[in-house]
Amino acid sequence: MFLRLRQQRGRTIAKQFRILHIITRLIIGGAQENTLYSIWGANQHPNFKADLLSGPGLGPEGEITNLCQELQIEPIYLPLSRRNINPLYDLHTLLTYYQVIKKGNYDIVHTHSSKAGILGRLAAKWAGVKVIVHTIHGLPFHPYQNWFFNQFYINLEKRVAPFTDRLICVADAMSEQAFKAGIAPREKFVTIRSGMRLQKFINPTGEREQSRARLGLEPQDIVIGKIARLFHLKGHKYLIEAFAQVARRNPRLRLMFAGDGILLERLQEQARRLGVLEKIIFLGLVSREEIPNAIAMMDIVVHASLREGLARVIPQALAQAKPLISFDVDGAKEVIHNHQTGLLIPPQDVNALTRALEYLLAHPAEAADMGQAGQKLVQQLFEVSTMNEQIVNVYQGLLRQKGLWADEA
Repeated sequence: MFLRLRQQRGRTIAKQFRILHIITRLIIGGAQENTLYSIWGANQHPNFKADLLSGPGLGPEGEITNLCQELQIEPIYLPLSRRNINPLYDLHTLLTYYQVIKKGNYDIVHTHSSKAGILGRLAAKWAGVKVIVHTIHGLPFHPYQNWFFNQFYINLEKRVAPFTDRLICVADAMSEQAFKAGIAPREKFVTIRSGMRLQKFINPTGEREQSRARLGLEPQDIVIGKIARLFHLKGHKYLIEAFAQVARRNPRLRLMFAGDGILLERLQEQARRLGVLEKIIFLGLVSREEIPNAIAMMDIVVHASLREGLARVIPQALAQAKPLISFDVDGAKEVIHNHQTGLLIPPQDVNALTRALEYLLAHPAEAADMGQAGQKLVQQLFEVSTMNEQIVNVYQGLLRQKGLWADEA
């Protein structure tokens, strides 16, 4: 075992390195859950003590405070930390980051999300932090942005990458895209898949049929489901259009959306125009604790987002052995092996999505086999303990490189 040792009153004791994780908002989301589990994992290690600095959980996504309490994490909240750009708020946030880092005398600063990643790494550099790590849950630049913002975010990432010691990506695709954009050399990137407590999905606590019955579903109804906030680039409109085509030939089909957001009325209007509004269940905001049971009510899960790092719903659905369809974006192909653990289709292709739905409906035995194969795969890759062990190894390696971590005497 490797330990950093120091002398105190004639006895040798292990140094405890202090880590500050920084994220923009504590909403219900994959990046936030990943961050909290990372902090919890570091705090299980005798040589690390991790804290959290974050803005409040503002927005329709809801707050993730229950998981903070469960993991015994008490965040330091910054009221003015926001997702959208605001020069006055952002300057205040940057200065506050710097003050917290200096006061806490942190050895490692580990940032998450786009804005906290930029401001947090700047503050850490100015404060003289020895080790700076950033996790890319999803890149801030993407093909669906206008040119100005795309270049703006690329240039910001290039500015802070030189003093970032390691860039952790939740999927190989994130590393490749960032490298091709010229953010950093390949050796700065490492892939660590986002960990989760899969047992909650493998064995959901709710009663599937009773839950479905409370929503007015019959036992013979086939439910196609999607877990995502109702927001731009999440792809709900493509699924509604494909569903409308398939539902004409199968009257027992239902569509279920778990999530809330700004596009609710627009999506309802689209469904009304296509004549399928009465066949769609909008569950609204679903808490983190309710997601396993929401997936349990679904027979087929569709991930139709246009950009993600590696969406948590993919391993979550496969943990329940659900047949899965996904647009082939970012890290999806690293888990969904076409016709082995699910179906991959081109992004925005409604006809391909329609055919994929019809294929799974027509081949239930093959669909079940894909789900079972997917369940075996994700159990190997996505456990929280695996992620935490890999992150701690990154910390140890960087501390060792800087002469702060030595062999045990």
